[in-house]
Amino acid sequence: MPRLSATAVASTTTKSVKRRLRDYLAEHQPPAITAAVWSHLLAHLAPVSESYLRDLLRSTALPFEQPYAGIRQHTFEELEQSLGEMLAVYTQAVAAQDRARARYARRQVIAAKDRARFLTRSPRTPTERKTQKEEMVQWMLVWLENPEVFPAWVAARKRMNP
Repeated sequence: MPRLSATAVASTTTKSVKRRLRDYLAEHQPPAITAAVWSHLLAHLAPVSESYLRDLLRSTALPFEQPYAGIRQHTFEELEQSLGEMLAVYTQAVAAQDRARARYARRQVIAAKDRARFLTRSPRTPTERKTQKEEMVQWMLVWLENPEVFPAWVAARKRMNP
């Protein structure tokens, strides 16, 4: 019996997750990706990474609740909006003493920072993109150090660098 290559196995698994997600959405027709939908999808599609599931769901154009939407960072505007939304989730979680949700929100920012930092170190990333991602890493580091200060900091930063 011929062995499947790692690529063939990965592609089969990917199609399976996509197909199962498409079937789930067709059957349940959720109006948005809420905490309940997110949790159910993670369990229903396991094993699936959160980042891959998030990418698949973004292509559906369904609205996302934070912190499940993660941090979008294609542009500075997206990054600012995402960090602002995550700040609201984080602040509410801290006020409600929901440590798990607060940690989850922080982990989303840390993961986004790590992705941006990876791009700054990749030899395949164009210089202009590296510069952009270095600045984005700085924004996320400020958010992680003191989330409540971030909105004022980013406003000042934008005034200094229009």
